[in-house]
Amino acid sequence: MAMAPPGLVRWARNLGARPLAVLAPLLLSGCSGTLPVPMGGLDRRLEAIGSSHAPALSDRWLALIGGRGGREQVVLVDLDRQMPVPLPGLNRPDAQPLAVAVDAAGERLVVVRQLEGRTELVLYRRALMALEPIAMQPAGVPRRISLRADGRELAVEVSRGGAWQVDLIEVP
Repeated sequence: MAMAPPGLVRWARNLGARPLAVLAPLLLSGCSGTLPVPMGGLDRRLEAIGSSHAPALSDRWLALIGGRGGREQVVLVDLDRQMPVPLPGLNRPDAQPLAVAVDAAGERLVVVRQLEGRTELVLYRRALMALEPIAMQPAGVPRRISLRADGRELAVEVSRGGAWQVDLIEVP
């Protein structure tokens, strides 16, 4: 920690205060640096989506679950343009997304969702606008996911027999 200049110490003593009590806030403020500040423009766009949760960040892409009135869907935001991008074929009205992950190219999204009373893991490829299930062996209930930046490997938190496990799955 830096030493206070002698003139500052004399000034504090002239105030009749203990130098450390007066100087501590000044010295500590120099150590803390700038506080992080939300990105105003992007935050306003995200508010327009409605409530949002389960964010996943990868390079220039932010994937999250957002919605209004109980209807939630996966949203992918291009951070360079600060705009959501279309995901045709991904969001079904009868499916409830629970978690999402995105690769660094913004091409592959992996989603944990509930559909017809079961929890499933699916892969969405933007270029193909295609959705395909990801099988887990042995079977289990997925909860959280994390996708490698290149989109080729997935870490999945899975419940099996009342215990939580983590599976690493190669993504086709």
